[in-house]
Amino acid sequence: MAFLELDRLTKRFGMITAVDTLSFSVDRGSFVSLLGPSGCGKTTTLQMIAGFEDVTSGRIMLNGRNLSAVPARERGLGIVFQTYALFLHMTVAENVAFGLEMRKIDKPERARRVKAALELVHLSHLADRYPRAMSGGQRQRVALARALVIEPELLLLDEPLSNLDAKLREEMQLELRRIQREAGVTTLLVTHDQSEAMALSDRVVVMEKGRLQQEADPFEVYDRPKTSFVSGFLGKSNSLRAEMGRDGRLRCAERVLTGPAAGLMPGAVEIALRPERIEVVDAASGIVSGCVTEKVFLGNQWLLRVATPLGDMIVLRRNAGRNEAGIGDTVGLTWNPEHLRILPAEGAA
Repeated sequence: MAFLELDRLTKRFGMITAVDTLSFSVDRGSFVSLLGPSGCGKTTTLQMIAGFEDVTSGRIMLNGRNLSAVPARERGLGIVFQTYALFLHMTVAENVAFGLEMRKIDKPERARRVKAALELVHLSHLADRYPRAMSGGQRQRVALARALVIEPELLLLDEPLSNLDAKLREEMQLELRRIQREAGVTTLLVTHDQSEAMALSDRVVVMEKGRLQQEADPFEVYDRPKTSFVSGFLGKSNSLRAEMGRDGRLRCAERVLTGPAAGLMPGAVEIALRPERIEVVDAASGIVSGCVTEKVFLGNQWLLRVATPLGDMIVLRRNAGRNEAGIGDTVGLTWNPEHLRILPAEGAA
């Protein structure tokens, strides 16, 4: 039995359905991300699990217990918000101890737990410091320690890294994963950051417009998207309109392309192809040729935009210490046919 299970969870605000019959499960000790754009219902889902929003219909089961009738304060969940919500007039140790005081934990046990929590987040040396004198990353770790010190069954993280700059965010992703593994706590993260979800998670739950689009491990979601939305939302992707013939052949801009079996009915489809799966070759050697219209240096990669008869295509090339084709050059593009993803056309049932 799953440790956390959402069963057809639905939330309506008047005529607006924010979360629509959402079902997925989380194994004990795992790290799962709810990923999607702003307004897709992921934060509302987290708030229903936490008890801050009522459930319109459906169930939330945690370790065999139905949370529907359990008040938020009695659910025993650890929560870290985007703003951290630390008490500025309290020291780090006092902030971490606050939840234990509210639970009437005796002083010796409080001291033991606070010490252990600060050691876990590597902040023991800052126990007497006030939050205003700390960096964003340090404040985030204080918030984590405060959430973990109550020994929650489930840790809920609501965009906890979004206020950090890019470099610090990458560092804190590693720290967050280390802390979660060492604590062994089941964790559900809400994020709109695709790279964050893929870097941290055992499984990713992709949402759009309140509905589940795909649930799988990060590699599966990225490499084998089930919908055009998932393909486009998780990283860069070339999306080409095509037609699946009754003979099973794939036609794109009057050309026949080879791809893996898709099991789709004849008619309009979309082809998705990741830019890093495309190779640049001589114009005469490619599956298709085209003119380079844009070239961007990204440090470890080159990004090329190539105008082809199939449509504009983006290509990512590893920086191998040499210059790439320039704007105006004609190049050939080739790829392994198995790397094509043939998806239902957007808007198709």
